[in-house]
Amino acid sequence: MRGCSATATTDERKGHQMDGKMLARLGAIIFVAIAITATVIEMSRKDEPAPTRPVPALGPPVDPLRQSLRRCQRMGEVALSDPDCLATWAENRDRFLRRAPAPTAPQSVGGQ
Repeated sequence: MRGCSATATTDERKGHQMDGKMLARLGAIIFVAIAITATVIEMSRKDEPAPTRPVPALGPPVDPLRQSLRRCQRMGEVALSDPDCLATWAENRDRFLRRAPAPTAPQSVGGQ
C-alpha cells in the first residue's frame, strides 16, 4: 500500500505542476488578447481634430516713435539738421535710459 499512496502523491504533484503551467499559459494568452484588443480599438478610433477658434491676426503695435525713427533713418545726413528728427532722437534716448522726457525748449538750428 505504501507504493500505491506514493504513486498517487506523485501523480497529484504532476497534476498541480500542470495546473501551474496551464495557468501561466492561460494568463499569457489573456494578456496578449487584451493587448491586441486594445490595439485594434485604438487603431480604429477616428481622431477628431481639436476644435479651433479663429485667432485674430495681430500685427505689431504701431509705435509712432519707431515710425519717426525710420523716417529719419531714410533721410540720411539731412536728418542731422531736421528738428523733428532731433526731437525724435531725444525722445528715443530718454525712453532707452528710462528718464523723464526733457522739457521742450525752442531749439536753434545751426547754432544761431
